[in-house]
Amino acid sequence: MLELEKRSPLAFPITLKDGRILATVGDAADYLSTLNADQRERGYWKTAILMFNNAMREPSYLRIATINMRSALVYDRLADDVGP
Repeated sequence: MLELEKRSPLAFPITLKDGRILATVGDAADYLSTLNADQRERGYWKTAILMFNNAMREPSYLRIATINMRSALVYDRLADDVGP
């Protein structure tokens, strides 16, 4: 059975406007843990968190979890829209 670990790569890396890159499940988990209460109440962040929780139980959900994470970052204008 395939299981995700902190060092497992995301479906694709996500570049943030501050230059950081979220490239692994651990990077995403660390970022999600820094969300404030207001952010955690937004529907798109709730979806991103839910999908990462699902991906931890079922790795085939990792791609959609990564897409949801990037979408939430874009909605909050935190993702680098240009990319590398």
